[in-house]
Amino acid sequence: MTIKPLSDKVVVKKMEAQETTKSGIILSAGAQQKPSYAEVIAVGPGGVVDGNEVKMLVEVGQKVIIRDYAGTTVKIEDEEYIIVRQDDIVAIVED
Repeated sequence: MTIKPLSDKVVVKKMEAQETTKSGIILSAGAQQKPSYAEVIAVGPGGVVDGNEVKMLVEVGQKVIIRDYAGTTVKIEDEEYIIVRQDDIVAIVED
């Protein structure tokens, strides 16, 4: 089954919280930050949203930072995805 978002929607999958620091220190569950990093799984076509032309700026496979508590969480075939508006993506992470 695939998800095809409409208009300015983007389907993302949250990435796991890091359990160790760059220097190799293992973090306890309480010290781990809630992950706001996600990978883009599908992108809607854009178009006119609320009377404004929306051009999609993200692409499938990119890593992004999303707002906390944004979007709608759905579970499909034991995988959890979040459908967000492009406006809920605050940055694209470049390696």
